[in-house]
Amino acid sequence: MQGILTGFAIIGVVIAVGYVAARLRLGGPDAKTALNRIGFFVASPALLFTVIADADVGELFQAPLLVQAVAAVVVAALFVVANLLWLRRPATEATIGAVSAGYVNANNIGLPVAVYVLGDPAAVVPVILLQLLVLAPLTLLVLDAQTSGRVSVGFVLAQPVRNPIILGSLAGAVVSLTGWSVPAPVLAPLEILGGAAVPMILLAFGMSLHGSRPFQQPGGRSAVVVASVLKAVVMPALAFVLARYVVGLDDGEVATAVTLAALPVAQNVYNYAARFRTGEMLARDTILVTTVASPVVLLVSSVLLHTG
Repeated sequence: MQGILTGFAIIGVVIAVGYVAARLRLGGPDAKTALNRIGFFVASPALLFTVIADADVGELFQAPLLVQAVAAVVVAALFVVANLLWLRRPATEATIGAVSAGYVNANNIGLPVAVYVLGDPAAVVPVILLQLLVLAPLTLLVLDAQTSGRVSVGFVLAQPVRNPIILGSLAGAVVSLTGWSVPAPVLAPLEILGGAAVPMILLAFGMSLHGSRPFQQPGGRSAVVVASVLKAVVMPALAFVLARYVVGLDDGEVATAVTLAALPVAQNVYNYAARFRTGEMLARDTILVTTVASPVVLLVSSVLLHTG
């Protein structure tokens, strides 16, 4: 339990430092963007490459990943049902809401949580790949069809290939599967760059919280509440039921499944909303609400799992 609290304390302090830095305007107005871009294009791919290259790839894609996939699909479907019966938001906004309910922040928050709480950065890798290789293309495909009336398959399929995190992960998988030993002059710089990923991600995330004001769209408040509850509460609970009683995972795997499901909505969802100019405030507010709620949910679920 002390290790869990220490992990959350580390994450919380670095996020708080980022928030204070933004309030003091350290680094100027573009500091958050610069940190995000360096983390996304340089540090995170290096970290994932070194982690996956040293892991047993076959062990990453087993029952726990199935739990995450089913939980994500179910909560997304629940949002669609809620929209049909009650919310009545346009189809494109309903898509953003459904994705918000099940698409976790496996990179910006998932990596730090995997490192400091789960003690295994590889734990989050299957979820990252599931989302970027399967869920993200499906989301883009649906939004493309809804907004343009046609489906640009080439545009959708090109997205994962152009993602540096995917490229770094796939390169690491090749090294792992082939058993190739990366030369020290190549591996050492990647390890240094990868070590910068988590602190940069957390600092940038803390900066992003400064000045955020949710619930500024009166007509969309109910949708934000529904998506946030599905993401922050229902998805972790569903992951627990699936992991414990359906799949029959051991205690450690159940804890990992619940922890990953309790992560907040990914920033990518806002990027998709902005790309198609639909549901932007819904995505932004759901990200903010679940980000604030997630540490509480993660801590409560950790306490319950370790005392139950």
